[in-house]
Order: sequence, then C-alpha cells, then structure tokens
Amino acid sequence: MGGFYGARLQQAGFEVHFLLHSDVQYVREHGIVIEGANRQLILGRVNAHASVDTIPPCDVVIVALKTTRNDLLPHLLAKPLAPNGVVLMLQNGLGVEAEAAAVVGEDRVLGGLCFICANKIGPGRILHLDYGDVMLGEYRADGAPGGITPRLEAIAEDFRAAQVPTTCAEDLLRSRWKKLVWNIPYNALSVILRTTTDRLMQNPDARALVESVMREVIAAAAACGKTIEEAFVRKMLDDTDRMKPYKTSMMLDFEAGRPMEIEALYARPLAASQAAGFPAPMIETLMRQLRFLGDSS
Repeated sequence: MGGFYGARLQQAGFEVHFLLHSDVQYVREHGIVIEGANRQLILGRVNAHASVDTIPPCDVVIVALKTTRNDLLPHLLAKPLAPNGVVLMLQNGLGVEAEAAAVVGEDRVLGGLCFICANKIGPGRILHLDYGDVMLGEYRADGAPGGITPRLEAIAEDFRAAQVPTTCAEDLLRSRWKKLVWNIPYNALSVILRTTTDRLMQNPDARALVESVMREVIAAAAACGKTIEEAFVRKMLDDTDRMKPYKTSMMLDFEAGRPMEIEALYARPLAASQAAGFPAPMIETLMRQLRFLGDSS
C-alpha cells in the first residue's frame, strides 16, 4: 500500500520519502514499478530510506505497515513527524488509530481505508489488480463522528491530485466497521478454505457462508452503535462478483508464513461486540480457526 499510494503521490509532484526494509537498496538503484492491466507507472528515482533517522520532517506520515508490526510505531513515528504534522493510518481493522495516538496524541491522528486489490510481486514491483479508492476520516478516541475538517479535505485533495479516488468520512469508526463487512469473511475464509475470492463467490455454500458472516458483522456494528444499511451486503457481494480473481492479503501472509492480522481484524471487533452485549459467534469461530492455523503454520 505504501509503495502504491506513495508512487502515485510522487508522480503528482509531491515530495515523498519511502521507508523500506528488504527492498531499500534495490529501490535506490532501480526505483519503483507499478504494473496494472491498463497502465504502468515507473519511478526511476525515489527517496528510499532504510531508517527513520534519515527522513526529514514530514507534514503527513502515512503508516501502511501490517498491523502485526504496530509495536514499531513508537520508534517509527517520533522522528519523521513534523511539529505540526499528522499521522495517517492506512491500515485495516479496529484500534489502529489508538495505537498511533498513544505515541503522538489523539489530535494528530487520521484514519484511512484502502479499497484496492494489489500485491507485491518482487523487489520494488507492485501489481495493481483492481480498484484503488481511499476513504479518510478524523479519529476520535470516544468513537464519535469527527466530521470533515479542513486538514482532512486538504489531504484528500492531495490524493485526488495523484489520481486516487478519495472520499472523506463523517464517521471514521462506522466506516471501519463497514470495511470489516468485507474483510472479516473474505480474509478468514480464503485462508481456512485455501481459496480465492472468485471461488468463494462461485460456490453456493461458500457464498452463503460469506453472506451470513457479513450479516453478523453488521449486527455487531449495530450493537456498538454504528448502523450499516442492509443493502450494503448486496453491494459487497456484487462488488466482489465484479472483482478480478484475488488472493487476499491474509492468504498471502499465511502462505508466506507471516503473522496474520488476527488482532485488528477479528479479536478487537469481537471484543467490542461482546462488550456491547452481542456474542458474534461466527466472528469468534473464524478468529479461533485462524489462530489455530497461524500456530500450526
């Protein structure tokens, strides 16, 4: 995600600095390539850093790590954040903004949701399969709607200038629950059933299971005070029917033996739902199966 959106922002003329791990030397020498069905974006020269110590103060620090590495946030956020800068958490699940707020303060954190199918396919190479929209929202520790502020709209305009379709959410927490309506069933079932999104949709039993889980996520959100319209289930199913065959990020992590994002995507929504009085048994079942598979891999 960081490579894809960062490359788009740099192409639009913004100064972007990339913090990289294993690819840093390759990207310094060869740049970043985004491959897609209809276009290819090549950045021959990028500001690639192996450490936050060499990154200059930034107005917006975009966190695109997997949530399994958010233990690094205290180290990663302190140095590159400009005095009046903000942190944008482009991550899935619940509770990620709170982790950043614990480091930089609640008033300096924004949340972001990415609606994209993209995979890293090699050093400095990203395959963009489908979609690419972003939704941004103001973080509130109490979960109340943060509204659309001037700074939120300004960052959204930067993304739009980079040809990234971007909207702003009045209620970030509600938007995160809506994203979970897709993420909870498809990520878990792709791993548990060892399959891709298209096969989940083509099999009547798997499709029915996906829909049942979606409806439970909506019920869990409602218990937590976030109403999601019933028609949203149909929209998610229809959108996935149109999606190109896709291996979810959780499936890729599982196959590679990497930790899966179980805490942010399952444990926290489940805990919130149960604290609100709704047991969410299907979400709990998926979480426990994923934990077993993660321990067994």
